[in-house]
Amino acid sequence: MQWKTTWALVWAALVVGVWADTPANCTYEDVRGDWMFYETERTGGPDINCDSMGPIVHKRRISLEYPNVVVDEHGNKGSWTMIYNQGFEVKVAGRSYFAFSFYKESDEVVTSLCDKTFTGWSRDVTVRNWACYRAQKTTSVAPKETKKLQTPKSKTFYRHNLDFLKNIQKVQSSWYPAIYEEYEQWTLQDHFRRSGGAASVIHQRVTPAPADLLTRLRASMLPPEWDWRNVSGVNYVSDIRDQGACGSCYAFASMAALESRVRILTDNELKPTFSPQDVVSCSKLSQGCEGGFPYLIAGRYAQDKGVVAEKCAPYTGEDDACSTVASCRRHYTAHYRYVGGYYGACNEIEMKLALVRGGPLAVGFEVYGDFMSYKGGVYHHTGLTDGFNPFEITNHAVLVVGYGVDSKTGENYWTVKNSWGPNWGEDGYFRIRRGTDECGIESLAVEVVPIP
Repeated sequence: MQWKTTWALVWAALVVGVWADTPANCTYEDVRGDWMFYETERTGGPDINCDSMGPIVHKRRISLEYPNVVVDEHGNKGSWTMIYNQGFEVKVAGRSYFAFSFYKESDEVVTSLCDKTFTGWSRDVTVRNWACYRAQKTTSVAPKETKKLQTPKSKTFYRHNLDFLKNIQKVQSSWYPAIYEEYEQWTLQDHFRRSGGAASVIHQRVTPAPADLLTRLRASMLPPEWDWRNVSGVNYVSDIRDQGACGSCYAFASMAALESRVRILTDNELKPTFSPQDVVSCSKLSQGCEGGFPYLIAGRYAQDKGVVAEKCAPYTGEDDACSTVASCRRHYTAHYRYVGGYYGACNEIEMKLALVRGGPLAVGFEVYGDFMSYKGGVYHHTGLTDGFNPFEITNHAVLVVGYGVDSKTGENYWTVKNSWGPNWGEDGYFRIRRGTDECGIESLAVEVVPIP
């Protein structure tokens, strides 16, 4: 029983529980290795409260091996994946575990302690028999400090910079910008949130994995262009929406992915509109209007708790208290994964295969200041900065619906659904360079299989 006492004393000094995506900054090599999982009684349900740990009943030794193999103390094998730099998910011997990596923060610095986790959630793969757990790596990892990302002050308003727009057109001819009059009604904080928010920032992004020969051969059979808005004259993509000044892009991208894939699975018999506000207000796997990630929402949240129709939690664009109508039907995800199988295995070829085979993909990419003014063409970052509007690079979540080749420039591109309203970009969409991992768009795509 000594290990229980020691564990309790260690964690009593730490903050218990964590809400949402975090400022943690942990790498694959920080996490890979041997861990001890400490778990409570497995008698809870989806509404289990893991803000505090409770008595430890189960102890498991888990080895996280390359590239995504898990082996437990009994020799059972499973799979695992990093969740960006935020934490990791493990599936082995019929159970699924997820927790955020541990960190401490001051006013200016975040210290990531990547050999520990906060209290997380475990359950059977059948989404039953829930428990709370924490994990401790058997070998220590040196703490790492990261400068804390500061949300821009709300009193600073965006100002149009005509010289900046002119310079964009001078340095390249692939795409063109425009003035959006409504921008000057918003603060820099509003724009920062709209393009991802503080909780969506990725400090170190993985690069796309190389595609093997078999994958390339399969991809060679794909059509040269694809667009889920027009497959033999049929549109399987839901309408463009506007997230406003809330950092809820991850929720909109997640709901859009589920909506499109339900349409595809039912040949448009069902055309749902799911609620981003339910996610913003109710999910402990995101941080409301400060950001989040589609893997945890279109995937784990939709499988654990389910999503609801828009009418059950109408969008307000605010960090409101959870008020989803309790009697509303929940819609669930049957399967979810990073394209390629785990975080770090994605690439252009895998994305094309997953897109054509199953439907639109939720992705994240780095938003720079020049992207804010995009109006048309095939986007790539110009390297220019807007002196009037200092902009922190964020991770914006969107939906890839197709791919093609520009008839004028010959550039390969992805066609992407945004959530900034139908008047932005190309009727609410944008095109971005394909095959070069432009702004990281080919590094972390997520595919889901909803239950219609």
